Amino acid sequence: MDMAPYFPPLDVGDAGLSALARGVIGSEILKVAAEIRALKAKGATLCNLTVGDFEPAYFPIPAELLEGTRVALAEGHTNYPPSDGVLALREAVVRYYERELGLTYPVESVLVAAGARPMLYAAYRAVIDPGDVAVYPVPSWNNNHYAYLSGARAVEIPVSESSNFFPTAEQLRPHLSTARLLLLNSPLNPCGTVIGREPLRDITRLVVEENARRQKAKERPLYFLYDQVYWALTFGEAKHHTPVELVPEAAPYTLLLDAISKSFCATGLRVGYGVMPPAVRKRMADILGHVGAWAPKAEQVAVARLLDKPEVLRPFLSRMSGAVKARLDALYGGLQAMRAEGLPVEAIAPQGAIYLSARFNLFGRAFRGKPMTTNDDIRRCLLEEAGVGLVPFQAFGLKTDTGWFRLSVGSVSLEDIAAALPRLKRVLSAT
Repeated sequence: MDMAPYFPPLDVGDAGLSALARGVIGSEILKVAAEIRALKAKGATLCNLTVGDFEPAYFPIPAELLEGTRVALAEGHTNYPPSDGVLALREAVVRYYERELGLTYPVESVLVAAGARPMLYAAYRAVIDPGDVAVYPVPSWNNNHYAYLSGARAVEIPVSESSNFFPTAEQLRPHLSTARLLLLNSPLNPCGTVIGREPLRDITRLVVEENARRQKAKERPLYFLYDQVYWALTFGEAKHHTPVELVPEAAPYTLLLDAISKSFCATGLRVGYGVMPPAVRKRMADILGHVGAWAPKAEQVAVARLLDKPEVLRPFLSRMSGAVKARLDALYGGLQAMRAEGLPVEAIAPQGAIYLSARFNLFGRAFRGKPMTTNDDIRRCLLEEAGVGLVPFQAFGLKTDTGWFRLSVGSVSLEDIAAALPRLKRVLSAT
């Protein structure tokens, strides 16, 4: 008689796993998503603003990318790609960055991987030895987890709406003399804000000055990782800039990370690329080669062909960013109208990415007979009473409960937002 294997229940802390495995923290966003799935299974009406992704029904990938992938598969591009990326794609990235961002890089600087996420992790592993300092703002995406996984000593710079949720040069200055890695992301996940030209220039100058000092002292350099995966999505007066554009002397110390995931609504195709000093690229490629984190070959071939078609990309990005902005504007306008009526909510006008930052100041108000004291209390109240799913800034490394949340619009329609705003107003009015 066949019998299924029996695994006795184990306390994870006593399972004989490594200290790293016992200490790692799972995705806070996935925990929230699990709650939303459970409510949906019960038939709840929800506006899910938690997912940092695109619903293909609203945001399909470029038709040329879909057809290009099919063609590449039919051509036989189904075997292993080079571990650092198909040469045609690396060359296309060089041309793409020169044409669209005004940056000139050699092909030896370009690394391709299965999205920007593996490259962010590989950058930590390539630059950081256990105990080395990584400096980054909070809230920010996944830096707290990668600092843990790499053994970095994290120096977290709490930021707020007063500085557009970016650190200033003066905040960073005291920490750079001991740092090995400085990390920034703009447009910013989770806040949807864009760093200004002057603040970014001032920070980049600090990096160059610190490296000049280290070169004289024969010390290891400070690297600046700049995650620009949302750079094609900026709105209004917000403009995207890169450290190397503003301070060309920063190129030997700067890593720019990017991907098709957000610019082309292609999160599931897993093609990312970065440009960086060739020596760093080589070691990151070696690390990722052992992990097997290369992008699928057919998708790489298709992306290479697409990047050389500005006549396709520019209209696509214009349509897509317009649809994103319409959703962000609808949310922002609805929340601002509530604020004008005296309800406890505020938001930052859309600047970039697919996110809106909003603060719900419900601390001390009652939910199910108890006063709300944490962001998670507020999150559960808005989810269960208004059917609106949000992600608190705690999911992005922030320790304090401030009432700020990320609202993501890539997986909702304008109709979803219009239906959710009255429910949200009712709860804010009654709480």
